[in-house]
Amino acid sequence: MKVALIDTGPMVALFDASDVAHRHYTSLLADNWRLTTTWPCVLEVCHFLGANAVQRFLRWVSEGGVIVFPFDVSNLPDLAELMARYTAEPRTEMDLADASLVWLAQDTNTLNVMTMDVRDFSRYRLPDGRHFEIL
Repeated sequence: MKVALIDTGPMVALFDASDVAHRHYTSLLADNWRLTTTWPCVLEVCHFLGANAVQRFLRWVSEGGVIVFPFDVSNLPDLAELMARYTAEPRTEMDLADASLVWLAQDTNTLNVMTMDVRDFSRYRLPDGRHFEIL
């Protein structure tokens, strides 16, 4: 089984048939992936989808479509440090969802990431310098 982190954009695309990336991610998931994400990404997906799609998305999550990796208050300084590192000028801002996925990659040693945020995930690095494999 293939393993990957999944960002907000691909999850939105999976539940919005009009999204330009819908076909790409639905066909990619046909290959039996074990997906992991974080609560900040889940929250963002709920923000971007309409009510009916949110309900379908939440059922998918609850049925194991994606594992939502927990973190707690003690991890927030690490997330804030990542956000500060990748928000320095002239770079764009790193949001909490991206920081949580980079933190998760460090914790789980997972470098495959399904994301539409190619520009940012191309510059993010793990502490040992490894980069993400964007799917």
